[in-house]
This record gives sequence, structure tokens and C-alpha cells, in this order.
Amino acid sequence: MYITNDPAVTQIAENAGVNWIFVDMEFIGKDDRQGGLDTVQNHHTIEDIRNVKAAVKKAKVLVRVNPIHKVHNGYFDSKDEIDAAVEAGADILMLPFFHTVQEVTDFVGFVKNSSKKHSREVKTCLLLETPEAAILLDEILNVSGVDMIHIGLNDLHLAMGMKFMFQLLTDGILEQLTRKIRAKGIPFGFGGIASLHSGALPGSYVLKEHYRLGSSMVIVGRSFCNTKVITDLDEIRRIFNTGIAEIRKLEDEAQRAVDYFKNNHEHVVEIVDKIVEEINNKKQ
Repeated sequence: MYITNDPAVTQIAENAGVNWIFVDMEFIGKDDRQGGLDTVQNHHTIEDIRNVKAAVKKAKVLVRVNPIHKVHNGYFDSKDEIDAAVEAGADILMLPFFHTVQEVTDFVGFVKNSSKKHSREVKTCLLLETPEAAILLDEILNVSGVDMIHIGLNDLHLAMGMKFMFQLLTDGILEQLTRKIRAKGIPFGFGGIASLHSGALPGSYVLKEHYRLGSSMVIVGRSFCNTKVITDLDEIRRIFNTGIAEIRKLEDEAQRAVDYFKNNHEHVVEIVDKIVEEINNKKQ
């Protein structure tokens, strides 16, 4: 996933191999909990969804709406916001910063009703980023209509009083959450990555953790290509083409490692079953 509302950048990202373009409409309450931090607050609009949808050929358009809310300073409520996003062309809707099972139920219901109204199949994605949601995960996973889950490391680590968001990778919390999600067969992802070779914790280490935990989604972060700073389209294209190709190469390597043990287990099962069958035949 890559966050942008720029149609030109959208096309560059898609051509480089980004699967989902992320339109970010969340703003309600975000400044209160992230004020003063170097975090992205985009406040994209319904019109941005239309522009991005018109720019893509095969990439999906994921839209992060606001947390479940009533009319907010003249801004429409959740039901109408979701309906407008579906009408504008969203393929996947993401619910951020939820705390209760009821919020999830309401969100899924709003998306389902709007999808039916506009004759479009729109998927749901939960952004699990509060301790309350983590505690209630077992109940949330039983809500019908949850198509995928992304674990938001930034808000979750802040709420838990941690100093660095990737502590969630090392203290067992993320492992516990992903194990439960994986057991339900729901696709999931977590956090984001920068380029593979930069950052306090290089992206290559983080991407391998995704494969270890069974994740299938990741946000390509602002530090991968900050289009607020880099505005030359040729340079943006170079960064995406080079960087996404590197990520895909490492993904192939990681997938081979995953397949190595999976294939070995399948061979073990096949051989053991054959041996047991031979033993049973001899007894007869």
C-alpha cells in the first residue's frame, strides 16, 4: 500500500508494482492523539477517491475513513461518509481507532448496506491500533464480514506507553495478535516499511518479520518516497521502480524460505502416510 491522493504519483506507484493506493480521509481525533509527533495527517477527500480511482488500471483503492462518529463540525456521519466513499469508487474501506465490538459491527453493516445500494463489492479492513481492540480481538474476529485486518503499530505503541513502535515485534504482543488472526484465516498486515536499507530498523529486517508471522500486507511509508519533499516525477518514478523491485526480490527470497519448511512437512506427511498404509496392509 502507498498513501497518496496525487493521480500522477498513483500511476507511478501502480506501474512500479504497488497493489493498493491508500486514500486517507481520517482526521477526527487524530491531532489530539498524535499532536506534536512527526506523523502523517493527510485529510484526503471524497474527490480524491474519484481522482485516484480514475488514475488506476488494476490497483485497488483503499480508503481509510474516520472512526465511527456522528456529524462532526458539519462533516457527515460515519454512515454517510462510508456511503460517499463507496459511491466514489473505494474498493476497500478501512476503519481506524476503534475500541468496541459494536463499532466494528456498525462499520461492517454500513459497508455492506452501501455496497448493496451501489451494486459494488467493497471489502472491509480493520485497523487494529488500540489496546481495547487488542483485548477484544477474539470477539472482533467473530464479527461476520471482516475481510482483513491491519495492525497499526504507531498508535498501538503510543497507547501502550512504548518508546519505539517495533517493540511490538519483540515483546510477543504482535505475535499473539497475528496468531489469533491467522487461526481465523483472515488476511492481515502490520505497520509500514521504508526502503530496505535505511532507518533505525532497516526495512529488510521488518519485511522478513512479515513472512515469519504470515502477514500479506504492508504500507510503503513516507520515508520510502516523501512526495511532499521530492516533487520531480522522474525522480519519484526512479525511487519507486528501484525500491519496489528490491522489495519484490526480497519477498521472493523470504517466500522460498517459507516454502522450504512447508514443502518438507508435506513430504514428511506423504511418506509417513505411505508407511502407515504399508503397515496396515501387512496386518491384513
